[in-house]
Amino acid sequence: MTTQQFLTSAWTWNTAVLVFSGVAFAAYVWAFGFTRRIVYLISGLGVFALTLLSPLNALADGYLFSAHMLQHILLLLIVPALFLMSLPRCVSLGSRSALLANPFVGWFAGVGAMWLWHARPLCNAAVSSHFVSALQISSLVLLGGIFWRQILAPREDERISPAGAVIYLFSACFACSILGILITFAPVSVCPIYAQPLAHELGIAKMIQVNWGLTPEKDQQNGGFLSCYQRCLVYLIAIIAHLTRWFDRWISR
Repeated sequence: MTTQQFLTSAWTWNTAVLVFSGVAFAAYVWAFGFTRRIVYLISGLGVFALTLLSPLNALADGYLFSAHMLQHILLLLIVPALFLMSLPRCVSLGSRSALLANPFVGWFAGVGAMWLWHARPLCNAAVSSHFVSALQISSLVLLGGIFWRQILAPREDERISPAGAVIYLFSACFACSILGILITFAPVSVCPIYAQPLAHELGIAKMIQVNWGLTPEKDQQNGGFLSCYQRCLVYLIAIIAHLTRWFDRWISR
């Protein structure tokens, strides 16, 4: 199998993903109409669908640990952030006294999701079981929403302060960097299923190792790099945005 053949043939038809995307879009339009913020919703649904329907999903389904890691980053950090940014400013996500509005709960939800789903039994199960895979996808989007709610809630009074947001994001980056370093330098045992390609699709495994030159060791190292640096890049962008907002508040006094 060539790379071109793979990229054109590895698209997946997933009814659940398409139905969810359609229902979410219809519900948003019914509730809020066609506002300028609908662009964020369309972007979020687009990333969500591409993550689960494109060749990326085929690679993450037992062939490339790094593709699996990229899929996690998109579902946990990008999709929920875009969904929250699509909500009008008037929408309230609940009192600051609510449990889900607690910054500590949000932080552990976002950081814990990556650590939890890279425990060896759960990582293997998410690849080999459709039920566990669906549970993983749902939990990543949900926990990502709880994480980003602290700093992307539509109403300003329901967010943590800009200074608190910087600490919140920096500490999350640090925690995920530790995970990335552990994955990068660990033996090929974080998710062993990726070292044993599925027998009925050996063409994909051969393409990865021969055409792309990726061994299981290099693949896991790439996955650790993504966890360490790409996640922190997302946090860094958010930190810069909050520092800018903090500076604007300071000079406007």
